[in-house]
Amino acid sequence: MTISAPTLRTDEPASALLGTLAAQGATGALSTETGIVYLAAGHVVHAESAVTPDLGDLLTHSGALAPDGWWEAIDQAGRRCRVGRQLVDSGHLAAGALELCHLGALFDAAYFVLAHDGPALRFRPGAAHWLGAVRSVPVDTVLRESRRRRELLHRIWPESDVDRAPLARVPGPDAPDLPARRCRTLAQVDGVRTAAQIATALACRTFHTLVELRRLAAAGLVAPVAPSIPGPSSASSPAPAPASAPATVSAEPGPTPRPPAPDEPDTALLRRLLHALEAL
Repeated sequence: MTISAPTLRTDEPASALLGTLAAQGATGALSTETGIVYLAAGHVVHAESAVTPDLGDLLTHSGALAPDGWWEAIDQAGRRCRVGRQLVDSGHLAAGALELCHLGALFDAAYFVLAHDGPALRFRPGAAHWLGAVRSVPVDTVLRESRRRRELLHRIWPESDVDRAPLARVPGPDAPDLPARRCRTLAQVDGVRTAAQIATALACRTFHTLVELRRLAAAGLVAPVAPSIPGPSSASSPAPAPASAPATVSAEPGPTPRPPAPDEPDTALLRRLLHALEAL
């Protein structure tokens, strides 16, 4: 791992490295197997993961911003790393609404970047995200929120393989009446999709999807698909096609667009706060 500060150890978990970088007031991008955390002067300014919707998805799906406004800001300011500032200056979005949605996307992605707290892959000193400065968050706050989310999921259902393995419905009687979001989540469980793929299909935050999936697992309605045991003839059989991996996080300006699908509870909250901020 290439880093500018000699005191960093490459065998430390990502959370420990973040703490060291924060103490040194570092600026750059820390990568793990599941995403990237961007730092400026020792504070977290953005996080992104291939298994969470990006900021553009959250803004446009909520109705807070038209897709044309999002892509216009990327075209005009992406190369200068000022997309957030462009959205506000152009009048497409109120500053408070941008900060609110940005923090939601940051904490959602940071949870998955740090979920298993494995070693970091690389630190790129001086690297900046194309979004630019919106709102910085102390590293301690990000780590504390990630722990809170991990503990919440553990309390709902302690088996973390639900988060990563393909999921299938458990045979049995019809499911009881479920809340709307949980019912939509259950409808996407097909024995093939993982939690991340289900969240993408629903176009909602992956952590929220994990909450619903663990509740479904606790209710005995879904379970991870058991890996198949190779038989005697498996050596002569062709290898199965690998499952499609999540898209890697692009370093180029602009996220990969996904088909819009609303996430009602988040949409309602964002709209109420947006209207209040605009009234002020």
